[in-house]
Amino acid sequence: LMDEPLSNLDAKLRVQMRAEIAKIQTDLGVTTIYVTHDQVEAMTMGDRVAVMRKGELQQVAPPQELYDRPVNLFVGGFIGSPAMNMVEATLESSNGSLAAVIGSQRVELGEEALAEHPALRNYAGKLVIVGIRPEDLEDAELEAGAPPGRRLRGDVVLREALGAEVMVHFTMEARPALTEDARELAQDVGGELEEGGTTTIVGRFGPRTGVKVGEPAEVVVDTQALHFFDPDTGAGIYNGT
Repeated sequence: LMDEPLSNLDAKLRVQMRAEIAKIQTDLGVTTIYVTHDQVEAMTMGDRVAVMRKGELQQVAPPQELYDRPVNLFVGGFIGSPAMNMVEATLESSNGSLAAVIGSQRVELGEEALAEHPALRNYAGKLVIVGIRPEDLEDAELEAGAPPGRRLRGDVVLREALGAEVMVHFTMEARPALTEDARELAQDVGGELEEGGTTTIVGRFGPRTGVKVGEPAEVVVDTQALHFFDPDTGAGIYNGT
């Protein structure tokens, strides 16, 4: 049993020790329970990860499954850095297909999204919470072939160049998810949810992006990777079970 063994180390040493502990565990072949608040440690070292909230088990799964299929809004928002963007949307049905209406903008949901989330058809005409990971957003200038139904527009308020990628913060007309889970996640990082009709979205863009602070930006959304949650229960919307 290891209870936050790396919490007092500096960042560089933590990376080195993560690899050392993982190697020792593999060599010994002994079952190890590792307790941490650092999701990077959990995701990189765990064969299975258990996410706890207020003493209650939320989900137990391999790291990639937690990332791809979070069982509820809390797990979806907790796993991933930067955190998942969460906004309210209304699902509209037209000619057998669905679109998520976010503010005054529409995102067409392709067959891939509906195959992954078949229960979405039960929410046609209803409100849902849409989760968009920053890595599933890209500057439209770098994805010229993306159809209009997969694009969102906003105004850039912050640009963080990190070399291999650029974190772009932009505001758009959308209502943020104001559930108890979303508020708790915001408090965990020392922030508060924005009230009103605008939301700040974070995108992880390629290093060649030319977006500038104070200017409008058009963003391509990977609709196949979107997440959907019930606004009343916070449960992930997948196959209806």
